[in-house]
Amino acid sequence: MTKSFADNKTPLSVVKIGGNIVDNPDALESFLDDFHQLEGDKVLVHGGGVMASKMAEQLGIETKMIHGRRVTDEDTLRLVTMVYAGWINKSIVASLQKRGCNAIGLSGADGNTIPSVRRSPEPIDFGYVGDPDPSKTNATFIARLVDGGAAPVFCAITHDERGSLLNTNADTIANTVATACSKLYQTTLFYCFEKEGVLRDVDNPDSLIPTITQGEYEKYKQSGIIAGGMLPKLDNAFLAIKGGVSEVVVLHARNLLNGKGTVLR
Repeated sequence: MTKSFADNKTPLSVVKIGGNIVDNPDALESFLDDFHQLEGDKVLVHGGGVMASKMAEQLGIETKMIHGRRVTDEDTLRLVTMVYAGWINKSIVASLQKRGCNAIGLSGADGNTIPSVRRSPEPIDFGYVGDPDPSKTNATFIARLVDGGAAPVFCAITHDERGSLLNTNADTIANTVATACSKLYQTTLFYCFEKEGVLRDVDNPDSLIPTITQGEYEKYKQSGIIAGGMLPKLDNAFLAIKGGVSEVVVLHARNLLNGKGTVLR
């Protein structure tokens, strides 16, 4: 039976997997097993910054990071496009096909799915970096793929609708896709990475914070308990909640099926 695009009660899982898992063959294989077994309709968004940084070093391309975000000049844009939209994306798709999961690999340019605006050079010039808008994201196209039995796999490359590709934070892609699809589905967003979830002490896996509200998050930021790369992840998570996503879970990749991690509602 074909689902109606207007049926908000139809569940959809949007799962983002981090670069540290993508760069670990054993961890990635285990995660893809779980993603294949995840019930219901689903979308995968992957990073790849770890592999991109290694490749940049091999090619003699300097990696510049500001506040955990990659500065993307022309050479870096070519590199991340080849790594994200090429090798990583198609390797993941091939691995999912091996498992019987009918995945389809996409960038934000494909099907005009995720158009972006190049970020202003003020106050910091990040170069060819895109900021997408969920209201302009083609959720209907994604829904047609999902309703057709496919599992879309998005890399972190978007476009400006003027012929230029743009590097985009994968956490932002996941938030954007989940928020856009929340108009059509009851959407849950999973941020899977190499930690147990949001921790009070990043070196202590037993210090998991099981639930966080927006107010608690602001206090954790001010006290320095939550810092570094976790900030853009949680900023995106709370934007997704405000945008209509039913629930966001930040968790270790191995816990995708049991959902054990930090829940934001």
